[in-house]
Amino acid sequence: MKPTEEVLQELTQPSNISIHSDVGLVGKVKGAITADDKKRKENEDEPLRRKPDLTLIPQTELPRQFEVTLWDVLHTLARATALSWRGAGRGLAEHWGALKYTQALAGGRDSFLGLTDEGHRIADHYKSLQSGELGIGFALTLTGHMLRNRFPDHSVTIVPAETALRAGWALTTRDKGEKVKYRYRPQYFAEVWRPEEPSLVIPLACKGNHSDAATSAEQLASASAHAEAVHIGAWNETPGLLFSTQLPTDGGTMTVHALQAPGSGGRLCPAEGREPNLNAPPFQANVMPDIHPPTTGLVAPEPVRGCHVQAKDYAWFQESLAHTTAAGLMAFTGSGHATARHLTDRQGRKRFTGLEHAASMSIQDAAHVLFGNEYVGTDHVFRLNGPRVEAFSGVDREVFRLLARGDVEEYRALVHASRRVRPRLTFDKGWGGPVSVHADGSVLALRLLPGQDEKSCQGSSQ
Repeated sequence: MKPTEEVLQELTQPSNISIHSDVGLVGKVKGAITADDKKRKENEDEPLRRKPDLTLIPQTELPRQFEVTLWDVLHTLARATALSWRGAGRGLAEHWGALKYTQALAGGRDSFLGLTDEGHRIADHYKSLQSGELGIGFALTLTGHMLRNRFPDHSVTIVPAETALRAGWALTTRDKGEKVKYRYRPQYFAEVWRPEEPSLVIPLACKGNHSDAATSAEQLASASAHAEAVHIGAWNETPGLLFSTQLPTDGGTMTVHALQAPGSGGRLCPAEGREPNLNAPPFQANVMPDIHPPTTGLVAPEPVRGCHVQAKDYAWFQESLAHTTAAGLMAFTGSGHATARHLTDRQGRKRFTGLEHAASMSIQDAAHVLFGNEYVGTDHVFRLNGPRVEAFSGVDREVFRLLARGDVEEYRALVHASRRVRPRLTFDKGWGGPVSVHADGSVLALRLLPGQDEKSCQGSSQ
């Protein structure tokens, strides 16, 4: 096993991933859709609605060779799962699980990422879990890069779709007295926003596999059904982004297969109703389920299964997205009380009540000065190749102060103004390990605990 210090140094070294997005991929996905539709018909299964049009993503927006840093991707994954319904102790979701991938991938500035021996070991035991979670990390990293290039004057926030939707939908319906879950829905929303302007919301469907390109085509065919399950505005006009991350176990390089669904919808313009008030407490709406196709003639067509954000709900939905983002940041710090204030009961508020974060009082839970700024949050100690390491997740102290008191408007103004200067990613010698700071004010840092002899720890379990 590598010395722990070497592992920590490598986490901030850039490497490359291959991006596949062309007309050939579009054709393979259409073929996979045709084959799946035929199989479902033979099995007398319910036909799936999918995005009606899929196109490639231009190289100008998403280069076919893209440079990433693993610590940045793991930070993205940790933030994305901070409100997971698979929650762990202290009110935190299992975002610490992202740290198990510190040695799963290796590459270099002149090479492409691929699975290491540790990555193969994880794949042997948790194959779908590893590919699925890393698929989320890479898909959301690419989403952020692409949308910030497309909208340079805006901020981009990734929001867990299920949590956001639970503020309006029960995500279940009743069929002949039995509860039926909405099986298909996007995993995340990308919110593109500027203070005091309507947001653009894009559903994201992210998948991963340890197989081959044909499997990725099948995953993208399925992803198109997940993205189609949420309409924002007009019928069939909501844009979408679809990803399938291929992590081959035969020694091949990692490839992200990506397509987009074009559309003029997704914009939360308050054409009717009130303006959003992001500082208002989170509100549990009861939006009517199902998506409503447009009326042609005198008879309105039957609604179809899914979630439809209509114009009358735009203000509420923008508020829900903002509160869900705030809750995710507060969960990342370990603050139960500050997380709960941004959630409704159906979103899981009660899971966080009773857990208080000392940083909101006179005694801090965990606080560190990084790059001259103070961050508050929570830490976790575990073994990495024997020695004990400390992982710290938190947010900028001013960010915590604003969101703990419910000032979402000022928080968004603050992070938007500093969106180009805040992000940092380096091995910080003062801290003693890799540090990643994102534009949203969150930080993820890892270091070897002092006072240890690494050689004497090599026999310890990870």
